Amino acid sequence: MKEIVGTIAVLLTFVGYVPYVRDTIRGKTKPHIYSWLLWGFVTISAWGLQISDKAGPGSWVTLAAALVCFVIFFFGLRQGQKDITKSDTIFFALALVALITWLFARQPVLSVVLLSLTDILGFIPTLRKSWNKPYTETLFSYVLNTLRFALSIYALQRYTIITSLYPLTWVVANGLFSLTLVIRRKQLGSNPDALPQS
Repeated sequence: MKEIVGTIAVLLTFVGYVPYVRDTIRGKTKPHIYSWLLWGFVTISAWGLQISDKAGPGSWVTLAAALVCFVIFFFGLRQGQKDITKSDTIFFALALVALITWLFARQPVLSVVLLSLTDILGFIPTLRKSWNKPYTETLFSYVLNTLRFALSIYALQRYTIITSLYPLTWVVANGLFSLTLVIRRKQLGSNPDALPQS
């Protein structure tokens, strides 16, 4: 059963990002390249930790997500968010420090905590951009991310901090980010051209 759920979560990863990649190519969605680059490296590292702790099918979605992050980073270089602020660079640097600290950490639990922290720090530039321009993100992808990471938790072979903290972090982060997009779109109205520039 866990293999089936893990497979469904992987399929949802790719299905969920088809609209995101399409919208990025069209210039509607503008991924923040800092976030996606960090997410790619951190997610592949988190997958390695999950595998080392026998996460089983619940880790499949983490690998799929890492691959998608690098694809979106590639498209983001051409079509992504270019208004990088000083605060974006500061959070990017803090995330890199956390990532480098993880490389020297010999404790798997500390490693997964640092990787989850790095991912959240990497989310801040996207959150800042989307607060001002909530239509520059594809809401559907983040809603589906919440579901697929929840499914990946169910599909875990073993439940430990090492296997479950990373996907749990993303259930919460994607859920809250989706809610933020909905609220900001309602506050600012339905015409994305009328939205304030950051």
